[in-house]
Amino acid sequence: MRVRWALTAVAAALVAACSSPPPPPADPAAELAAKVTVDALYAHLEALQDIAARNGGNRAQGSPGFDASVDYVADLLRDKGFDVQTPEFDRYGGTRGGEPRLTVNGRGHPVDKASLLIDTGPGGINAVTLRPARPAGCSAGDYGRTDVRRAIVVVDDTGCSVVVKQNVAVGKGAAGVLVVTAGGGAGSPAGLFTPGYYRELTVPVGIIGQEVNAALRRTSAPVRLRLDGRPVMARSRNVLAQTKTGDARNVVMAGAHLDSVAGGPGINDNGTGVAAVLETALQLGASPQTGNAVRFAFWGSEEIGLEGSRAYLGGLDAEHLDDIAVYLNYDMLGSPNAGYFTYDGDQSAATAPVPVPEGSAGVERLIAAYLNQAGVRPADMPLSNTTDYHPFMAAGVPFGGATTGGAQLKSEVQARLWGGRAAAAFDPNYHTRRDTVDNVDRRALGIMGPGVAFAVGTYAQSTDGVNGVPPRDKRNRKAP
Repeated sequence: MRVRWALTAVAAALVAACSSPPPPPADPAAELAAKVTVDALYAHLEALQDIAARNGGNRAQGSPGFDASVDYVADLLRDKGFDVQTPEFDRYGGTRGGEPRLTVNGRGHPVDKASLLIDTGPGGINAVTLRPARPAGCSAGDYGRTDVRRAIVVVDDTGCSVVVKQNVAVGKGAAGVLVVTAGGGAGSPAGLFTPGYYRELTVPVGIIGQEVNAALRRTSAPVRLRLDGRPVMARSRNVLAQTKTGDARNVVMAGAHLDSVAGGPGINDNGTGVAAVLETALQLGASPQTGNAVRFAFWGSEEIGLEGSRAYLGGLDAEHLDDIAVYLNYDMLGSPNAGYFTYDGDQSAATAPVPVPEGSAGVERLIAAYLNQAGVRPADMPLSNTTDYHPFMAAGVPFGGATTGGAQLKSEVQARLWGGRAAAAFDPNYHTRRDTVDNVDRRALGIMGPGVAFAVGTYAQSTDGVNGVPPRDKRNRKAP
């Protein structure tokens, strides 16, 4: 009877198969995206806000709130079966002691210490001050015939970073550098202080204002530059978890920064990115049926110079850098005056295009296509050096990601495209105590969160194709 029943069932199945078309093949990326629900994302946001509320109102680097955030993410991943690592790294934690000053003709003047890890001692360095022919000092050609050997070079704050200014001056034989900046409410020009710049300064470098600069112009005598104070290094942590299945020599990475600023709980910035990457990991699971391994990263110290992602990449040798096929970064996914941006991997909107790793344009196309399917027309977000994809970009890793915007102002065109208020910030609560779960845009998060899972799920299956990245044997990464 059992055999007869089985044969009858098989025959019925064959008849059914012949009389109706086969179901379409499952799309693992779409299935994963459907599992990342907005309610699950909000549960993570509420947990992170509760952590901040119990720890002085923030989750900033070095605070109990950050440590509790690490534990929250790590515990959930472990419960899902992931092997979780929380590797430590050194970060600048402040300066102990010291009285930085610039002495000109016997009178002390204020100077800010840019070379945070260098201590001149109380004696400082004594030298004449000289200036390049072109004030920026961004290239050897700027110096003309000026001989600055053993001198303290004085440059302005335009044209390039303080690191480039120092390197050029040191190449010309200078003993130190002073950068003149207007400062004030507008701060220093963008690009003068790149993330982690102080780690690349090798001689005493100080920042002075216009009044001190005027005093320097009135003398040709040697001055004394005192930039003392012992640097104090602190320890911080990243959270890393990788699937146990998939090709470990072709790793898809997805990351978000875990720390907030000290001034608020950091729920849009960047609890939303953390929630989306974390929920994607939990729904994917530790042992999914994927072609490639997936590594999830939750970075420490992003708000103070991308220290976590920089330290992570700096600790990888060439072989392990080449293992990373692509990096996906998510920072602010629920801005209350939301825009829908992809990072400009093809440089189509750049006024001054910069080199980007091959494959980044394809990542942008993939994410943009998803957003179009979700009903929002994406726009390009210009690349910057203030988000965690930048160290990956510098290392030659194809990258991409999405954001709903921060302190930038929404234009009239963007307001017509996406709704919301023109001439207002995408997130008016950016870096304030108002960055709470109540001020996250639910619709934006409901679009962007599943988009994280879709991108991860797509590349977890394959990094080939029109939106793919170079194969393993075509990579030549370098530590940033």
